Amino acid sequence: MAKKLYRISNSEIHQNGLFANSSIGKGEQIIQYTGEKISKKESEKRALSWEKKAKKSGEGLVYIFELNDKWDLDGRVGENPARLINHSCDGNCEAINVDGEIWIFAKKKIKEGQELTYDYGYDMEHFLDHPCRCGSKNCVGYIVREDQRLKVRQLLKKRKKKKVSASGKK
Repeated sequence: MAKKLYRISNSEIHQNGLFANSSIGKGEQIIQYTGEKISKKESEKRALSWEKKAKKSGEGLVYIFELNDKWDLDGRVGENPARLINHSCDGNCEAINVDGEIWIFAKKKIKEGQELTYDYGYDMEHFLDHPCRCGSKNCVGYIVREDQRLKVRQLLKKRKKKKVSASGKK
């Protein structure tokens, strides 16, 4: 049996996370993201329900991956340590759909003991609902996919200016 490349430990980003048990090479397959295969309709229903609960409890929001146009994967169901991989705006891993299965691969060399992270790829539509605590220099303070971070920065700058002008400060 192959040695596990990860271990579960406390994370500074969000409660628990996965950490490298040994050095992991760029492009190396680390772990499969598993769960229950569900329809898009069921996926939306579960996501909305969990989002309400998570806002109150502070636990992770949604553990759903898109498989294709019809199906998603609910990572909360079953044994799935991959769901503990936290978001980072400068992730060292990426999630890739390989023939209908989600696999986590190393985007770059990962040192033993480093936390495994990837960009969750959230759309900016509800970015205020998803604060980010990754601490990366690329972080905009919210979990938003890379190609939308500049837009979020601009929106936040405008909001800040409006607040300052509304308070009468220059």
